[in-house]
Amino acid sequence: MIAVLNQTFRRELTLAFRRRSDLANPLFFFLIVVALFPIGVTPDLKVLSGMAPGVLWVAALLAALLSLDLMFRHDFDDGTLEQLLMSSVPPQLLVLCKIISHWLVTGLPLALLSPVLSVMLALPSKAIPILVVSLCIGTFTLSLIGSVGAALTVGLRKGGLLLTVLIMPMFVPVIIFGTSAVQAYSVGSQWSAQLAFLSAICAGAFAIVPWLTVAALDIAVGD
Repeated sequence: MIAVLNQTFRRELTLAFRRRSDLANPLFFFLIVVALFPIGVTPDLKVLSGMAPGVLWVAALLAALLSLDLMFRHDFDDGTLEQLLMSSVPPQLLVLCKIISHWLVTGLPLALLSPVLSVMLALPSKAIPILVVSLCIGTFTLSLIGSVGAALTVGLRKGGLLLTVLIMPMFVPVIIFGTSAVQAYSVGSQWSAQLAFLSAICAGAFAIVPWLTVAALDIAVGD
């Protein structure tokens, strides 16, 4: 079973790096949104500093949304998805491999790029570590929650908009706790509770999402 999971994980990463445009689009979107925000709103550094956590969080998560629709679509189109569900390995583990691979090529690069872009918004340098940590947790949670929506809409030709509508309400608490943790840390207030709630949401999603995603994929493949 370990060998199959390892092969699945390597396959997902190999295919992801072959589609370089899919990797670059979220990063360019993140860069453009953050770069244009001071131009379109205000160049005042004090105002930007207060808005920086929210802008960076929302921009990063919207950028990560761009690739969610493709999480299972290519496998659905070429028939690989059916083989995945019929594998001798529990499909929940294979789905988890795909989710982790998606996060490694989308969410993690966005989190690592955020310190560079935070300079444009005058975010206090002391808040950068908590920004990176919260975005790592938040983008992984997005990949987890988004996998359910991606599975439900995989059979639709234009399911991207429906996918966004389905998962955004569930992701509002993640944005609230993630943004407030960075804001609290930047002004010297208590921030550990917000980060704990954010981690709890991620842990809860990690525990139940693979089963929900497999159930949704069974429905999509059955149809």
